[in-house]
Amino acid sequence: MINDLWYKNAVIYCLSVETFMDANGDGVGDFQGLMRRLDYLSGLGVTAIWLMPFQASPGRDDGYDVSDYYNVDPRYGSLGDFVEFTHGAKQRGIRVLIDLVINHTSRDHAWFQAARSDPRSRYRDWYVWSEKKPDNADQGMVFPGVQKTTWTYDDKAKAYYFHRFYDHQPDLNTSNPDVQAEILKIMGFWIQLGVSGFRMDAAPFIIATKGADVTKPVEQFDMLRKFREFLQWRLGDSIILAEANILPKDNFEYFGDDGDRMQMMFNFQVNQALFYAFASADTRPLKRAMEATKPRPATAQWGLFLRNHDELDLGRLTEKQRGAVFAAFGPEKDMQLYDRGIRRRLAPMLGGDHRRIEMANSLLFSLPGTPVIRYGDEIGMGDDLGLPERNCARTPMQWSTEPEGGFTKSKKPILPVIKDGPYGFQHVNVAEQRRDPNSLLNWTERMIRMRKEAPEIGWGDFSVIDTGNDGVLALRYDWRGNSVLILHNLHAQPAEVTFDPERGEDGRQLIDIADGASSNADEKGFHTVMLDAYGYRWYRVGGLDYLLRRTEI
Repeated sequence: MINDLWYKNAVIYCLSVETFMDANGDGVGDFQGLMRRLDYLSGLGVTAIWLMPFQASPGRDDGYDVSDYYNVDPRYGSLGDFVEFTHGAKQRGIRVLIDLVINHTSRDHAWFQAARSDPRSRYRDWYVWSEKKPDNADQGMVFPGVQKTTWTYDDKAKAYYFHRFYDHQPDLNTSNPDVQAEILKIMGFWIQLGVSGFRMDAAPFIIATKGADVTKPVEQFDMLRKFREFLQWRLGDSIILAEANILPKDNFEYFGDDGDRMQMMFNFQVNQALFYAFASADTRPLKRAMEATKPRPATAQWGLFLRNHDELDLGRLTEKQRGAVFAAFGPEKDMQLYDRGIRRRLAPMLGGDHRRIEMANSLLFSLPGTPVIRYGDEIGMGDDLGLPERNCARTPMQWSTEPEGGFTKSKKPILPVIKDGPYGFQHVNVAEQRRDPNSLLNWTERMIRMRKEAPEIGWGDFSVIDTGNDGVLALRYDWRGNSVLILHNLHAQPAEVTFDPERGEDGRQLIDIADGASSNADEKGFHTVMLDAYGYRWYRVGGLDYLLRRTEI
C-alpha cells in the first residue's frame, strides 16, 4: 500500500528546465544540464521532480502558452534528451511530474490557426467563440491590472475568442469530447516517455463550462474522473496534482467522495493562513484552515508549499489579514501583483533571517500533507523586482561563484542572474553552502531526511495540541502505533509552553529527533518546553524504539 501511494510520503521539488542549468551555452537551461544536476537533487533527498512547461512554445508566458503538446521546445533539447532525463531520474529513485497545461493553448498552435482560418475546420469547436463581444467580457480576468478583457476579436475568424488568461492564450473548449480525447492522448504520450504524473494547471477552469452565454460557470467534475481512470489504466501509480484554489466545501468534488478523482491538490487555504501566521504570530486561522481541510479520502493527499512560481495569492484572507501580510512581507507597490498577492521569494520576504527561514521550512515539512519545495529555496535565493510580473522570482539557479552563478557560459542568460546585494550569486550559491555544515542547504538536506523518516506526517492523522499560546503551534501525528509531536514558535521572542501530549504513558517521554533536547513529563503528565525565538522541536513520542513498535495495520 505504501509503495502504491508513493505520494503520501514524498518530497517534491519544483523547477524550470530553462533556469536550472545550461549545458549548451546559449543562455537557456536544457535537459542535458538538468541531467547533470540529477545527482544534486538525489543527494538533497527529493523523491519527485515537478517540471514547469518545456513543450514547444513561443515563450510569451514562460511556456504556459503551448504550441505543440507532443514536442520539447528546441531550446531545451529533444524528445530523446527528455527520455534520457526521465531514465536518469528513475535510476536515482526520483519520479517526474510535468505540467499539464490544457485549459488553453498558444494562439500560435496549429489547432487555433486552423480554427480561426476556416469556420468549417474540425478545430473550430475546439475553442470558444462569439460573434459579438459578451457583456461580461471585462469580468473574470486571471490577471487583473494587467489583463483588460476575457474576449478578444480575431480579424481572420471575424469573431471573438474566449481567454481566461492572456489574449495570446485562447481557451480550449474542454466540454468538447474531441478535446477531452486529445487530452487523454497527451497524457498517454508523456506517460510512455517516463512521466509518473501531472500537475494540472488551472484545474477549476478546465472543468468549467465556457461560452458567451455562460454567466455562472458550472464545474464538470466527471471530467476529472475520466482523466484519473485513463491515467491509472496506463500507469497504476501515476497521479494528478491539481492546482485548484478552492474553498474547503468543494474539496471532495475534486478528490471524489470515493477518492476516484484527483489524487492530490495544492492546499491554498493553509498556505494563505500560514503566511498570516508568519506575519502576526497568530496561528488560530491556520489551525482553522487545517481543520477545514482535514477531511479527505484515504487515498487523497494535500500538496503543501511556501512559495511557488506564481504570486503569493492572498485572496482567501480577510481584508484585515491580507493587510497584515502585505505590511509584513510586501509593503511596496512593486512587491505586489494582480491586486491580490506578493511576488517575492521566501528569503527576502523573511528579511534574510535564517531563524525565520528555517522555522518556516520546518513548519512546511511538518504540515499535514506532502511538502513541495521551490528550486533555490534550499539555499535562500532572492528575487529581482526589476523584472516584470512573476519573472522576478524565476531567475536562474545559483550554483557557484563562477560567472552567471555557474548557470551558463553565455553572457546573456534567459533571465538575468541575481548579481547585486545580499542575494547575489557571489553570496548565495550551492557550492559555498555545500562546504558550510551550518548552511541552509545542509540544514534542508537534514530536514528532508528527517521528514522522510516520519511517515506519520504523510500517512497519519493529526491533532492540534493546546499550548496556551496562540503563537506556538503544536501538532501530533499518529500512525500505526507511533506518534510524532512537533512544536513551532512563531514569535520573535522566546516562549515557554506547557502542554499534555495526550498519549498516556507513552507521552511521558519526548525524544527530540533534531538535536537531542528531549523532555520528560512532570508527575501530572505535562511537559514544559522553552522555545527560542522562531524555534522549533521535532519529538518522537515514547522513545526511539518506534520501528519495533510500529504495527503493520
